[in-house]
Amino acid sequence: MPEGHSVHRITRQFERNFVGHVVRASSPQGRFAAGAAEIDGRRMTDARAVGKQMFLGFEGDVWLRVHLGMYGAWDFAGEILMDATIASANGRMGQTNQAGTFLDRPNPDAVVFDSAGENSLQSIGAPRKTRLRMSESEKEKDGNGLDTFPPEPIGQVRVRLLTDTICADLRGPTACEVLDPAQVEAVVGRLGPDPLLDDGPEAEECFTRRILKTATPIGLLLMDQNVVAGIGNVYRAELLFRAKQNPHTPGKLVPEEHVRHLWRDWAKLLRIGVETGQMMTMDDLDPEAYRAAMASRDDRHWVYKREGLPCRVCGTNIVLEEMGARKLYWCPYCQA
Repeated sequence: MPEGHSVHRITRQFERNFVGHVVRASSPQGRFAAGAAEIDGRRMTDARAVGKQMFLGFEGDVWLRVHLGMYGAWDFAGEILMDATIASANGRMGQTNQAGTFLDRPNPDAVVFDSAGENSLQSIGAPRKTRLRMSESEKEKDGNGLDTFPPEPIGQVRVRLLTDTICADLRGPTACEVLDPAQVEAVVGRLGPDPLLDDGPEAEECFTRRILKTATPIGLLLMDQNVVAGIGNVYRAELLFRAKQNPHTPGKLVPEEHVRHLWRDWAKLLRIGVETGQMMTMDDLDPEAYRAAMASRDDRHWVYKREGLPCRVCGTNIVLEEMGARKLYWCPYCQA
């Protein structure tokens, strides 16, 4: 399932390529025909992400809510403004960006931020015709140029959004619905705080109180989108390791300073994820190690997907178990 950084990055693609344009909407598979008709012909006015949820605003106070879930994917085609991380991954903006990002300069301090705050490996150039996949669990597709535009839909496309130059196809989402502003507010109101939207003291206090009031294990609480928005399996494991926190400790027994550290660390890692396109969770790497970590998941995580391997700190084998029907990776010594 996508984690918060992926959804924020996909939202940025809509901000760059769709906001301000009149959009033609359709449902090639037919399941979203009525919803598509509601937004067809309207100008997109906004694109927002809250945790794992994305909201696309249209003229007339109409909103499209999308939750990709486990199998959802966006296909973009046409004259797309792409950053280098997306290009390096053949357009796949998924849970871990398995393809990695190969830096063209060894010094991470030399990376230049563009005006959108994206960690570009080179300047964003002129749009180029291409087709790219922004998905969570599916394999990457061919990124060659297009012969015709718009392309024929591939698979069961729930909704197609189309401008004169850009096409976005959505397939397999958990949620895809048209909402009014009050309904959007109700959905957002049920979510926990998202530090990319608000990392101030009130958001930190909200997170802290929600953790400290319950006996639910901290490892489950971090995955609860009503407690905090955007954290998934990778960030859960890495945040807890970085805090040296046992995932089974009841929330109300976690020291308050640890809870506040988790919030601040989540804010830090989320920004890194959005800027780099990678869930980079290791700090203070030398240039060579940083380059390797950007290129391969094996070199950028402390515990995630490292079951049976020695802990990078203490040498104890990393444990894999199930918690809340999801895989949990942790070090029983460092996080005792």
